[in-house]
Amino acid sequence: MNKVIEIGRSVSDVELKQTLSGTSAVGFSIAVQRTYKNASGKYDSDFFNCVAFNKTAEIISRNVKKGDLIGIEGKLRTRNYTNGEGKQVYVTEIVVEQVDFLQSKNQEEQTLTERETDFEELDR
Repeated sequence: MNKVIEIGRSVSDVELKQTLSGTSAVGFSIAVQRTYKNASGKYDSDFFNCVAFNKTAEIISRNVKKGDLIGIEGKLRTRNYTNGEGKQVYVTEIVVEQVDFLQSKNQEEQTLTERETDFEELDR
């Protein structure tokens, strides 16, 4: 069985591209925060490269911006190619089959602003 499920934040805006055969495709990365703190008392993140094709790619490109929290489900894939310098390059990536849009960065900032203005001052 090959199944990957991750929840993380998009590292950049997502741009739709076309393969040579005309298939819609996107490539992007997500940052997934670890569940434990490092020696400095902070949470580290792991960064995962993701790709999506066809309708899934089109939906992701329209809806995912830098900083958005998304859930992805897909398969882990490895591939290799020879780069321009003649060296073998190995790539591991998640091929996204399903995406859930959990929270946009703009939505989070708006919620924080609303929380700050929701308080009323009390007379003491």
